[in-house]
Amino acid sequence: MRTALYVFFFLCGIFSAAFSQSRGTLLLGGDIYEYMVDECGDTIILATLGDISVSSIRHFKNPEDYNKYRRYRRYAYTVYPYATEAIRIFRELEHATATMRDGERRRHIRRLQKELKEKFEDPLRNLTRTQGMILVEMIERELKTPLFDLIKDLRGGLNASYWSTMSSFYGYKIKEGYIRGNDPILDTVLDDVNLTYNNPYENK
Repeated sequence: MRTALYVFFFLCGIFSAAFSQSRGTLLLGGDIYEYMVDECGDTIILATLGDISVSSIRHFKNPEDYNKYRRYRRYAYTVYPYATEAIRIFRELEHATATMRDGERRRHIRRLQKELKEKFEDPLRNLTRTQGMILVEMIERELKTPLFDLIKDLRGGLNASYWSTMSSFYGYKIKEGYIRGNDPILDTVLDDVNLTYNNPYENK
């Protein structure tokens, strides 16, 4: 057994040395990439790709569930840009206002709201009720916070209560937040969508 371990570590050392000796960098299309040369003398470019989602084949109880899944998935990718932007803005706002006084923080949020209204008001108004619901679920799931608490933190309890009442007319309870299991088909769709925001302020 000991001999086998020695051989294993010896081989690892050889491969490591060979790999390090045949690596370098090159300029391609204005970007710098690492490369390695294999035993045949071919140059292989090394690049880091974004995260991908690998899932098993989906099985559904009936055609209605399958159609619902397809509809939810289509809607999820429709609202995906808004969800990722909202998550990014919230994380960066959280960091930017962490040391601000209350008055300064309110002014900063009002300026941001004005900019966002000009940019997103028309597209968001064109969303269907189901698309809006999926957008909210995406944000709540990624931030692990009910929309009610997000609004309360940014705009105060009165605004949060107002939107809680308004959303209840459409059958959505923003105080509850995203709860896995409430809609298994939506859970499946959101599992397929990568919303993770690489927060540059974490652990700093």
